[in-house]
Amino acid sequence: MKRFGKAAIIIIFLSLLTISSFTAGAYFGDSLPLVYAQTGRIRATEEQPEEFNVFWQAWQVVHQHFVDQDVLDPTALTYGAIDGMLNALGDQGHTTFLTPDELATQREDISGTFFGIGARVGVQDMLPVIIAPFDGSPAEKAGIKAGDLIISVDGEDTSGRDLNDIIDQIRGPEGTTVVLTVLRIDTESTESLDIAIVRGEIKIPATDWTMIPGTTVALLRLSQFNANATDNIVSAVKEAEDAGATALIMDIRNNPGGLLEQAVNVTSQFLARGNVLQEEDARGRRRAFRVRRGGVATEIPMVVLINAGSASSSEIFAGALQDYDRAKLVGDTTFGTGTVLQPFVLDDGSAIMLGTKQWLTAKGRLIRKHGIEPDVRVELSISTDLLSPNEVEDLDVSELLASEDAQLLKALELLDALPELEEASVDEDGSTLGSKGD
Repeated sequence: MKRFGKAAIIIIFLSLLTISSFTAGAYFGDSLPLVYAQTGRIRATEEQPEEFNVFWQAWQVVHQHFVDQDVLDPTALTYGAIDGMLNALGDQGHTTFLTPDELATQREDISGTFFGIGARVGVQDMLPVIIAPFDGSPAEKAGIKAGDLIISVDGEDTSGRDLNDIIDQIRGPEGTTVVLTVLRIDTESTESLDIAIVRGEIKIPATDWTMIPGTTVALLRLSQFNANATDNIVSAVKEAEDAGATALIMDIRNNPGGLLEQAVNVTSQFLARGNVLQEEDARGRRRAFRVRRGGVATEIPMVVLINAGSASSSEIFAGALQDYDRAKLVGDTTFGTGTVLQPFVLDDGSAIMLGTKQWLTAKGRLIRKHGIEPDVRVELSISTDLLSPNEVEDLDVSELLASEDAQLLKALELLDALPELEEASVDEDGSTLGSKGD
């Protein structure tokens, strides 16, 4: 069964896309809805803070006294200092520094085909961690789960290493194999596993849906807010209503977000008016993104499933529906991201990807480092099998009710749509007379 676990970390696609244009808050290229307006070069000034004296003292001490003089590479030391400065901002996994090579690779990746293992990876307690594998990806097929801590790649320890370096090592040509050693911590056990994954082309899924057996409720799974998300959601809703759906369960668990434009458009399908979100800059100035008219599902009853892998655009979507009491949120607290990255190119071709703005919910609640709290908390183990629409489609009522996916079952309960298991009547000799209601 497909498994979607919990993880409270920053999301990066683990493929040839080092820092993904699909992660809401990062935008690259004229074809995307928002383009950075201030990507100019930054020059050093003569006015520097007094604290710089301490840095130069440290620089001189290292150069004069470090035992291995051969490793004193000024570029490497400078980049390390920049990394340390950005890490001190507390926006790990989002604000970052890119070398010229990393920046060039990122720009190439954004316009190319994606190859890799098909997972999202971030940082937790200074270790790389799997947020979630893509549906049907090589990582999922190999047994990678959300929450797996990556402790080595092809036998090389990951502790203390830069996340971009680890991603570079994991990604690679289609058809090649990489071995991840992961530490899997569950409620009852902890184990170390070596998992071999054959890299492949990554096809990012968007939307799937099915009618839940024994009900008139449609389950919609949105796994990415990618460029086709709105069209897919509109089609899915219309198909579900044509199939007799009188209520919706929207599953955005382990959805890492996507394009801001799609977050606005998708949310607008479920709200008639108001804001989708607010954006706040470093000076506290706010800009509201209004709901766009013409939504296809502004009145149908619905519940939204969330967890700690729901991030960025997912948090915008969930927060807006919660702010306007449009839907109950069921699950666990979302992970709490929401800074907008702006690239600043430095003189040598390197760049700082700096969080210059942050997102708030429609009514002004801070998302970053807070997340969106569910209305009804239902916590699940990392190993819990969460039902996808494809799996639900193959279930009967008894199998549905026996599922470990307590979040989905709670959503049905809130919609007053939890199906009842029909009981068979049994004669005294033990023979079946017929089901209840015959």
